[in-house]
Amino acid sequence: MMRNKFFNIGMFIGLLLLAFGIFRYLTFSTDTEEVNKNYQQYYNENYKVFALNIPEELSFSNENVPLDMLDIKERFDREMLVNSYWQSQTLLFFKRTNKYFPVIEPILKENNIPDDFKYIALIESGLTQVVSPAGAAGYWHFLKKTAQQYGLEVNSEVDERYNLEKSTEAFCRYINEANDKFGNWTLAAASYNMGMNGLQKQINRQKVNNYYDLLLNEETGRYVFRILAVKEILSKPQVYGFYFRPKDLYKPIEYKLVEINGPVENLVDFAQKNRVNYKILKELNPWLRQIYLHNKVNKSYLVKIPTSGYYSISQPGDSL
Repeated sequence: MMRNKFFNIGMFIGLLLLAFGIFRYLTFSTDTEEVNKNYQQYYNENYKVFALNIPEELSFSNENVPLDMLDIKERFDREMLVNSYWQSQTLLFFKRTNKYFPVIEPILKENNIPDDFKYIALIESGLTQVVSPAGAAGYWHFLKKTAQQYGLEVNSEVDERYNLEKSTEAFCRYINEANDKFGNWTLAAASYNMGMNGLQKQINRQKVNNYYDLLLNEETGRYVFRILAVKEILSKPQVYGFYFRPKDLYKPIEYKLVEINGPVENLVDFAQKNRVNYKILKELNPWLRQIYLHNKVNKSYLVKIPTSGYYSISQPGDSL
């Protein structure tokens, strides 16, 4: 009798727990569905990804882009979408160009290179010191052999691919030569990616001399469109959703030039004598590749020393 009584109580408790579990499941399930429903509604109302309005007309260095051709419009649209919706990178482009374009623009102008070519530095390096898998280095991503061919010093101690002024001058020499060869700024730009000989080979093979008519490797086929997209977005930031204040942009560096015309045993000591640390010296002069400069031929080098924006190192005897 007692056994049956305990059995009935156990069954009752078990059924009660089962009922409670079913109730909780249904309640939780209902709550989850409601949360999901509200979340989806909020998402739909607030998150939007828009296709972009493609401009009716476009040019590179005053050379027309045939946007009326379907494949040309699609290829340009692709690069516009990539750069518009890769917001972090493109916002960095805005910030860095404020720092470096004031150096690049007058050099291009002095060498009769159209201003549009400044955007090549962005698509090549992002105006950083990144090195490509092929070993191209510096702001303009010169290969070592090409850099030396166009007058840059490249060795274990000095690599002028990292000197913005000198590498821009070398870039101008290349582009002017390419424009003389092809008679066309757009082809000159494309040749900077695949080389003049490689581009000429494809022109001869395909019997056309217009970039937009050529079938090229994927990287070169995208190259000019990447330039065009960056130019379009950086020229019209708010049209493409980029907002920033002047104080958000990186500032050009104010500096003086100190001449070196002999060996420097230790650039750390040299930096401190000029009231900066080695880190800052290298930041402004990344073309110095070692902690020393043998300079056996007593060549003259100009080194940038900041005049503002950085803390200076005090010297013995300075007033406290």
